[in-house]
Amino acid sequence: AYTDVAGIYPITPSSVMAEVCDQMAAAGKKNLFGQTVKIAEMQSEAGAAGTVHGSLAAGALTTTFTASQGLLLMIPNMYKIAGEQLPGVIHCSARALASHALSIFGDHSDVMACRQTGFAMLASSNVQEVMDLAAVAHNSAISGKVPFLHFFDGFRTSHEIQKIECWTDEQLESMLDKEAVAAFRAKSLNPEHPVLRGTAQNPDIFFQAREACNKYYAELPAVVEKYMNMVNEMTGKKYKLFNYYGARDAERVIIAMGSVCDTAEEVIDYLNAKGEKVGLVKVRLYRPFSAKHLLAALPKTVKKIAVLDRTKEPGALGEPLYLDVVTALAGSKYADVTVVGGRYGLGSKDTPPSNIFAVYDNLAAAKPKNGFTIGIEDDVTKLSLKIKNVPDTAPKGTTACKFWGLGSDGTVGANKNTIKIIGDHTDLKVQAYFAYDSKKSGGVTISHLRFGKKPIKSTYFVSKADFVACHNPSYVTKYDMTEDLKEGGTFLLNCPWGLEELEKRLPGKMKRDIAKKNIKFYTIDAIDIARGIGLGGRVNTILQAAFFKLTKIIPIDDAVKFMKEKIVASYGKKGEAVVNMNYAAVDQGIVGAKKVNVPKEWAKAAGEFEYPVFNSDRKELEAFANKILTPVNAQAGDKLPVSTFIDAVDGHFPQGLAAFEKRGIAVEVPEWDFTKCIQCNQCSLVCPHAVIRPFAMTEEELAKAPAATKSKQMTGKGCENYKFAMTVSPLDCTGCGNCANICPAKEKALVMKPLDTQLAQQEVFDYAIKEVAEKDLPFAVDTVKGSQFKQPLLEFSGACAGCGEPASAKLITQLFGDRMYISTATGCSSTWGGSAPSTPY
Repeated sequence: AYTDVAGIYPITPSSVMAEVCDQMAAAGKKNLFGQTVKIAEMQSEAGAAGTVHGSLAAGALTTTFTASQGLLLMIPNMYKIAGEQLPGVIHCSARALASHALSIFGDHSDVMACRQTGFAMLASSNVQEVMDLAAVAHNSAISGKVPFLHFFDGFRTSHEIQKIECWTDEQLESMLDKEAVAAFRAKSLNPEHPVLRGTAQNPDIFFQAREACNKYYAELPAVVEKYMNMVNEMTGKKYKLFNYYGARDAERVIIAMGSVCDTAEEVIDYLNAKGEKVGLVKVRLYRPFSAKHLLAALPKTVKKIAVLDRTKEPGALGEPLYLDVVTALAGSKYADVTVVGGRYGLGSKDTPPSNIFAVYDNLAAAKPKNGFTIGIEDDVTKLSLKIKNVPDTAPKGTTACKFWGLGSDGTVGANKNTIKIIGDHTDLKVQAYFAYDSKKSGGVTISHLRFGKKPIKSTYFVSKADFVACHNPSYVTKYDMTEDLKEGGTFLLNCPWGLEELEKRLPGKMKRDIAKKNIKFYTIDAIDIARGIGLGGRVNTILQAAFFKLTKIIPIDDAVKFMKEKIVASYGKKGEAVVNMNYAAVDQGIVGAKKVNVPKEWAKAAGEFEYPVFNSDRKELEAFANKILTPVNAQAGDKLPVSTFIDAVDGHFPQGLAAFEKRGIAVEVPEWDFTKCIQCNQCSLVCPHAVIRPFAMTEEELAKAPAATKSKQMTGKGCENYKFAMTVSPLDCTGCGNCANICPAKEKALVMKPLDTQLAQQEVFDYAIKEVAEKDLPFAVDTVKGSQFKQPLLEFSGACAGCGEPASAKLITQLFGDRMYISTATGCSSTWGGSAPSTPY
């Protein structure tokens, strides 16, 4: 609404903002000045910042969206934009900066690196505040002649789905200072009234000229306050530069900014209801930092303060917000208040209520720990606070649900539809947040959904769930999914197993949880239903229907109607056949869930949840896999202490860890029919994950091979003494089918079969890798056939099923891999090639 030009460049997680802006512009949506926003996509974030600077200088109100290193590439231009009093706005989904490792997830290290640029900095804590305070940022920039960096937590806020109240263009226009806009445009660079901007100044005048801007920063808090009051009048909210929440006579107070504030409010409600006296100061305007407004927000009774920073500055006496608070209190009536600082949530580390309880417990100590950390166990520098089990602090009547899916199986998409159906058609408050690992389409996805009649402030993962669904049967031995279920909750497992098979397949810990917590246990064979309908591996709609049936959050007839409306909206363009298949998926999902009569003896089932233990000839790799790889892959990385990483403090990880994972995520894997194979090796060439490989075996090697080994006489002059075997690693396969599709044989030598039918081939593959020697064969290494007898030095990556990029990289390693360095910018290749802990090179 307030934007003439948007200079953009995509970077996770800010890209969605630019995409939506682009869509609006393409659809011809007008801004408040009756024009379509001009979108300028540049070659880098530095280019986008240059565009913003130049566009503002020419008198166009200009906006950009960024995060992390992208924001840092804008810093040189940010100094210029601020120095020239240009009213630009940067919306930043705050994200960690790459240090010892890349993280695409959220913290405040990027925005904190910009606090010296002269940009005003405004923080939003939740989705509604992003909507409200964005308007404050734009109007304050225009009126105050200071550019704004409006930030909020990457992913936790930027990608959370909530019901919010939206502004109308009429409301936004009513706030706009049109005289200030006219004055800005009149000052623009224009050959009709030429001026020079940005001289080179000598020491005689630079310092004085630099100080001339002070009054604008001194006056800015009042400008921001004015626009916050306008928002308050229109919405009934109570935004201030520093908002206090909690007991008026609180003695222990937290000061923080960002999404952690909502979690803190939830804990405060719980503790104060129990008779304690605690509170929170939410920082909204971080730069310029107004000590006067902070002091006014603090309760007069405060004795101890904990300042929470979502960043780390190695070597500093304290993190930025802590130092600002200490400075603000010095010499004031609160000078004797004890102030301690702590770090939390780096790289999107979840900050649940237990962490906030720990902060208040620390403040209750005679000598509270300073420079503490929460949410981790620091057994090296001993800075972490002790975390204890805490009660459920969510408002009564909140339903919490957790869905374990496989990337690209449609689980996340279905849950987004679910949250919209419930949000749009009921008066319930809703919240959805989606956690992903870095395995791209083959990785685990965990959807966290909440519904309730009261506002949902739970900006943390669901750990006390009313409903848990497992959408992939291979997960039962990998993840402790029933741990988070409440007493009497519901567990839905997608699998083809009856009670006898469940007895064999389910770990003792899971059986014990189900029986002891009186869990209502259901199974559904969504894979078989999807295959029968013609949907292949897309089980999402079937499982969505089962969810609505089992939870009864809305009447089932209404749920069916709304789901089918969403199907038409999502798939209508793909034709009636696709729509009807998804209609059938809904109908069969409603009736497909079967209740399991849980045997009483399950309550005494033996066995704890166990991580797999790996053995390897390379002992250092084996130790690393058992120490780090297995707990991280089991979603238990949060429990690893700091000492685990002391040997990798510089960020290095050993290569080849992906070979230990054996994820078993494919629904179907290739079965080799040696009678039809023409030994072309094209299947091996196109396999992105190096799970299908040819071997030339001697009679002796074949005699020692596992019983399931299949082979045939090898063709080619000089190969008379060898047998040809095409081996498959079913537990590493992602089921893309590239190999079967490329097979040129008249009758396909590779056919996709259910994973369970091919498990015996794993032993064959492992034997061939370990025991079959590489041969001197009469095929040129730089041919399709010859190259595939060379060992690939990129295997079992986390790339999407069927991706062509790792297939190409794998081939290069077969040709040149013994003498390669690889340098890659962040993006897909760094994600499938370098995501901890499963290094595939």
